[in-house]
Parts: sequence; C-alpha cells; structure tokens
Amino acid sequence: MDQRVDNERRSDSAPGREVLAGGETRPAGNAGANKRSWRDLYNERRGLVTLLAIGTIVVLLAIFFWWLHARQYESTDDAFIDTRTVQISADVAAAIVDVPVTDNQLVEAGAELVRLDDRDYVAARDQARASVDNLIAQIAEQKAKIDQADKQAAQAEAALMFAQQEDERYQRLVKTDSVTVEQAQQYASNLLQAQATFAAAQANAVAIAKQDPVLEAQLGTSEAQLAQAEANLSRTIITAPVAGRVTRLTAAKGGYAAVGQALMMFVPREVWVTANFKETQLDLMRPGQPVVIEIDAYPDHTFKGHVDSIQSGSGTAFSLLPAENATGNYVKIVQRVPVKIVFDQPPDVLLGPGMSVVPTVKVR
Repeated sequence: MDQRVDNERRSDSAPGREVLAGGETRPAGNAGANKRSWRDLYNERRGLVTLLAIGTIVVLLAIFFWWLHARQYESTDDAFIDTRTVQISADVAAAIVDVPVTDNQLVEAGAELVRLDDRDYVAARDQARASVDNLIAQIAEQKAKIDQADKQAAQAEAALMFAQQEDERYQRLVKTDSVTVEQAQQYASNLLQAQATFAAAQANAVAIAKQDPVLEAQLGTSEAQLAQAEANLSRTIITAPVAGRVTRLTAAKGGYAAVGQALMMFVPREVWVTANFKETQLDLMRPGQPVVIEIDAYPDHTFKGHVDSIQSGSGTAFSLLPAENATGNYVKIVQRVPVKIVFDQPPDVLLGPGMSVVPTVKVR
C-alpha cells in the first residue's frame, strides 16, 4: 500500500511525464509536442507556406496590373441611345384620304406618309395660273401699244419738223412779198397743229408706258400667289424628311388634319449615344477617343464608336429649373456632363431612343 501511494505521488509531482512499469517515467506525448520549435513546424508545412506566399504575390500582381489597365478607361451606366425625333404634322388643313404606312415601318427619305384631299388646292393653283397667263398676255399687248405709241410720236415729231421748216420758209418769203400774208399765216397755223399733235403723241406714249410697270407688278403678285398655291398643293402629300421608322402613328384614312396637328412621330436612322459622365471622369477625355459600346438589349454584341463632343456645361445647367447654388444651404454634388458618342459604323440592329447603354472610353 505504501508503494502505491509513493508511485501516485511521483506521478503527481512530475506533470507531463508518463509512469512506466517498475516506477520509471518518460515524457508524455502532448508535452513533447508542445516543445517543438517553429523551424520544425515550417519544415513540416513548407509547401503550404510557399503556396500561400506565391498566391499572395499573384493576387497583388493581378490587382496591380488590373489597376494599370483600368486607369486607361472611363465608363458609365448612365447612358442611352439618342436621336432627334421628328414630329410629322400637317401644314394645310384637309381630309386624310390615305395613310400608306403603318406602325414601326422603316421608310426611305421622300417616301409618302400621308396623303390629303387636294381638290381645293388644285383649284386654287389653276386659278392662280390662269391669272398669271392673263397678265402675261396683257403685258404683251401693252408692249405692242407702247411700240405703236412710240411710232405715232415719231411720226408726229417728223410732221412737226416739216411744219417748222415750211413755216420758216414762208416767213422768209412773205418778207420779200413772194407769197401772201395769208399763206404765211396758214403755215404758221400748221406748225401749231403739228406741235399740238406731237405733244399729244408724246403724252400718249408716256401714259401707255406707265401702265407697263403696273401690269408687271400685278404679274409679280399673281406669280407669288401661284407659287403659294403650288406650295400648298405639294403639302397635301406629306413625305419622310429622312430615312427612319414611323412611330406613334395617329393619322387614319377618313380623318381630318388641321394645320399643325401631329399625325405621327418619326425616328431617323441616325442615332448616337448620350453618356452622362461624372465631371471627375472628364480630365483626360477628348473628342476622337475610341469607345466600346455595350447595349443592354444586345448583350452578345459590342459596337465600336468614338467621342464626338462634350457638352459645354452640366446637364442641370440646361434643365427647366437649373440649380441655384447662391440660395439655400449649399451641398456639393458631383455633376454629370453629357458626352456625345457616335458609332463608327451604322449598327446592324434595331436601336431606338432611350435604350440603355454602357460605353467605355479609352482615355489613355
């Protein structure tokens, strides 16, 4: 019993050691492990440590090269397809007799969109043309009258010269008693008649000549009326101003088109991208820089373009109610500036204003 107690005391007095048979002890397994150095641990896990170190270096290099690559580009998701839509409206009032297009139809420039009733305008055109033809005939007749009046004036002038010569001759003869006083007085009277006839012929020629500008002015007015009538007649056929698509069609056969009434909207084929970049992204952005364009509607396609221009001012500066920083409590907000981006080649897909776009501009 005393021996067992002694062994228990030895076991308690030597922690970390294991009691063997015969009273001998040895280091316990856990105690030996706790005394292993970090070199032993490193040698056992050298492969894992090396792998972690290489992985860390690779990640850092990847981040560095990604930063070098990313700093060359500026991108934004605040961008959309833009164009200048055209409102097709009537310039003259008339009934709609035909609408040869339908919704979303692609048409070429000059294609007929709406045809209006032209009967009243044809009549107005014909009436104006008849007035012009009538005045042209009157002017031709007036020129003949002017020519005739000029010839009559010339004839009266010749008669006047002859009367003057006869009067002078008889006045000399009466002084030598070669003719009678009565004969001399007769030729003097003939001279007065010739002078009156010449004056009347001249006045008639002037009066007839003055009527010619009046007729010419009337002709100009009639020609203007004819041009207006022809213009109104041409407006009864509404055509596409450029190539594009018909949208929001409201015109219908049998309806009535008033002056200025919108009949449809027209979207031209020419579109571009309006990208609202932050003002902090514009430091290196210049016109002509290449752009990669991604359109949400076509995720499997990318389009190439370039920066066309940068608006001279932020978007809020041209809004209906621009910001007034001089009033109220001022809070600095990063502004966005519209940038126009055009496609290098016309897109071969259907694009319309308002479609979402993500452009990426290479600025370095």
